[in-house]
Amino acid sequence: MANSIKTVFLLGALTGLLMLIGGLIGGRGGVYVAFGFAVVLNFGSYWFSDKIVLRMYKAQEVAESSAPDLYNIVRNLAMKGGLPLPRVFIIPEEAPNAFATGRDENHAVVAVTEGIMRILSKEELEGVIAHELSHIKNKDMLISSIAATIAGAIVMLAHMAQWAAIFGGGHSDDDEKGGIIGLIAMAVLAPIAATIIQMSISRSREYMADAGSAHITKNPYGLAGALEKLARASQVIPMDAKPATAHMFIVNPLSGKSLMNLFSTHPPLAERIARLRSMKPY
Repeated sequence: MANSIKTVFLLGALTGLLMLIGGLIGGRGGVYVAFGFAVVLNFGSYWFSDKIVLRMYKAQEVAESSAPDLYNIVRNLAMKGGLPLPRVFIIPEEAPNAFATGRDENHAVVAVTEGIMRILSKEELEGVIAHELSHIKNKDMLISSIAATIAGAIVMLAHMAQWAAIFGGGHSDDDEKGGIIGLIAMAVLAPIAATIIQMSISRSREYMADAGSAHITKNPYGLAGALEKLARASQVIPMDAKPATAHMFIVNPLSGKSLMNLFSTHPPLAERIARLRSMKPY
């Protein structure tokens, strides 16, 4: 029920932003166009957001024969967590990170970068995979995937508003005054507002998934060790990630970019690690 409420809130707030930008660009007609666009986008997000995100990062599905160690870890932990076996993807990226996506546990995906498999021990990688499986179990992936898709659309429309302001756009009806100032303000504030909405929903889910990982593996220290390594590595090898999808990853892929830290969708890594270190093995 809680996740359903969060999903409704997320869709409503982000759809409202889309309509507001549409109104500033095209007046009342722009609102209607943006609303229609939002309906199509929400429907598409439900069915296709996982495919969009996987394609965005050039993730490739792997079979057991090509990545037996990773596949076995995912299969064993899925069994322990009482979940169907998700599809397994590898992202051709040196920055170490991972995420889960898919509209439900029967259509779930776990994706890891090549870099994360290079630097983590088996115990640490199990902690990371169990964290992602916990997101699946908690039905968090749909929220994340929809957020990524709609937030990306908001950024796109914000850029359109910026260009409309530059080239003298900003049509408004007689009773609806938006104008160039409104367009400029929206171009700046809309992406920030979208990120804040994502932040408000994402942070508590990370703590829940960390605890879920400890429960599945019976060992909170594996994930704690993984997060310590990922904290160091993310400073050295920041990922070329889209801000709209940053909340999907186990650690903030933009942590190497100081401005993005102001709007991090993740709770502080030090706090997450401290919570895990304070737990006793099950």
